[in-house]
Amino acid sequence: MPVRDSAPPAHPHAGAATSAYSVLAEGLRKSYGDKHALDGLDLAVPRGTVFGLLGPNGAGKTTAVRALSTLARLDGGRATVGGHDVSRDPRAVRRSIGLTGQHAAVDEIITARQNLEMFGRLFHLGAARARRRAAELLDQFGLTESADKQPQGFSGGMRRRLDLASSMILAPEVLFLDEPTTGLDPRGRSEVWEAVRGLTEQGTTVVLTTHYLDEADKLSDRIAVVDQGRNVTEDTPAGLKRAIGGDRIEVVAAEARELPVLEAAVSRVAAEGADVGTDTAGLRVHAPVTDGVPALTHVARALQDAGVTVADLGLRRPTLDEVFLALTGNRSAPQRANAPREAVR
Repeated sequence: MPVRDSAPPAHPHAGAATSAYSVLAEGLRKSYGDKHALDGLDLAVPRGTVFGLLGPNGAGKTTAVRALSTLARLDGGRATVGGHDVSRDPRAVRRSIGLTGQHAAVDEIITARQNLEMFGRLFHLGAARARRRAAELLDQFGLTESADKQPQGFSGGMRRRLDLASSMILAPEVLFLDEPTTGLDPRGRSEVWEAVRGLTEQGTTVVLTTHYLDEADKLSDRIAVVDQGRNVTEDTPAGLKRAIGGDRIEVVAAEARELPVLEAAVSRVAAEGADVGTDTAGLRVHAPVTDGVPALTHVARALQDAGVTVADLGLRRPTLDEVFLALTGNRSAPQRANAPREAVR
């Protein structure tokens, strides 16, 4: 069971103005048999931001998205999306959201333009409005040159962008993205990231679930770390990193005999009460510091004065990987971009 190192922000109470939030959820509960997929989850998603839900397999991320998008009935708690109560007014919720699942849902046989026009007609836009909206979205997502080609010949990133475009037919206030870059190569992921940033610049609120730590780091304005259906903590990516410690200075020696000199130099700038660590096999000396750049400069000058040449010298900040492992106890860590992925509930 992970320890709650810090509590999420206070949930806005029922009498408070909530116009600043696109999604509000309090005490969400959902069970499948004897498994508690959601066990008291709270969320407060500011308008016009990318809000990341980060957690291990089975943390409840996808269940939260399904509940908030009215695809799963809650067992307890309350939630509003776009100002509409998820349980009492699901139709209004569905009118205010878009949803992109873990796999692109586009027709491979008809063209990209026909896909978007078809979705427009399904949303009762009428033929003329559907054509206009399709043209707007093709331009917005950089697909105009491929508008009259079949998606079966598209790259993964292009297909995913078309899928995102189809979710934006009605320009929803809130877009739920559940593992949006599953299986994409680095170029495809970059294309999707660019599209997501473009959406928020136009005022759309994006709720993103992901296993990719770098994706959460680069896209999210705020991140809620969830585990076993509960909040572990919530903050900005930078705030989460600060929560587990500040900067560390690292020096890698060119030769093992120089390690004592490196240890002496690093010890003079180490944070008060902090120990200097030495990795003899890796010829590495490291320690936490409070004044990163001045400490780095001091060590560089000390080594230069001592006539010591090092293989590497740098200031290292905590990564989101380390944040995640510290908060969840490495129960099942999210995966990097080149690691195999599994569909999760």
